[in-house]
Amino acid sequence: MSKSSSSSSVSAGGGVGFAGLLTIVFIVLKMTGFISWSWWWVISPLWISAALTLVIAAIAIFILLVIAVLKA
Repeated sequence: MSKSSSSSSVSAGGGVGFAGLLTIVFIVLKMTGFISWSWWWVISPLWISAALTLVIAAIAIFILLVIAVLKA
């Protein structure tokens, strides 16, 4: 095997992030009976991270609109 072919493979990012991993852990704990939380709390890492992303996007859009108005 040549050295150039083994070093040419590129790994892309992605995969399961922290929120996804935490959700999987919570689901396993719920299914095995270690926690008796509501399913809303078991999947909370997903909806909390989605809500946080929406809030950050809204703030960024607001800032861009304010900058656009001030330049006009």
